Amino acid sequence: MSSVLAERRQKDEFFKSSRHSPLTSQQRQTFDGLAYYEPNPALDFTLEVNEFTDKETLTMQTTTGDVRTFQKWGTFSFVVEGQTAELVLYYGSDSGHFFLPFMDATNTDETYSGGRYIDPEWLGGREFHIDFNRAYAPYCAYNDRWSCPIPPLENRLKVRIEAGEKNLPA
Repeated sequence: MSSVLAERRQKDEFFKSSRHSPLTSQQRQTFDGLAYYEPNPALDFTLEVNEFTDKETLTMQTTTGDVRTFQKWGTFSFVVEGQTAELVLYYGSDSGHFFLPFMDATNTDETYSGGRYIDPEWLGGREFHIDFNRAYAPYCAYNDRWSCPIPPLENRLKVRIEAGEKNLPA
């Protein structure tokens, strides 16, 4: 979990000082860091994907009304607080990366209402590292000049994922 804490410090420094930060210059003046859940090893998984044989194309709506195209790659099942949950893994044809957008029962009150993302790490074969402690809010959570994919209905969980980034502190 020490690598998660180091990544968070680096991200806070980037948000505070980089001209490429998603924060406006006014926001950066008062920015003291993002809010996070405490790291939770129980939400750090190595999972096998149930790969789809027919990888259909899906267009995801974005926060600005645009659409982005992804392949539906497969599903992951995992257990959170005794409840089985399932998410669909996507592959970005344009980006060449796997993408795991999701919403959960923390949205709005504790985390960004538009959902959060995870960048799954492909370990080879059917295995992926999915660490919810690295779940992050898309840039549009901080500034509406960004266009971010909205997690589709199939990736909206009823369980609380109490890991990763929380809402930007007021």
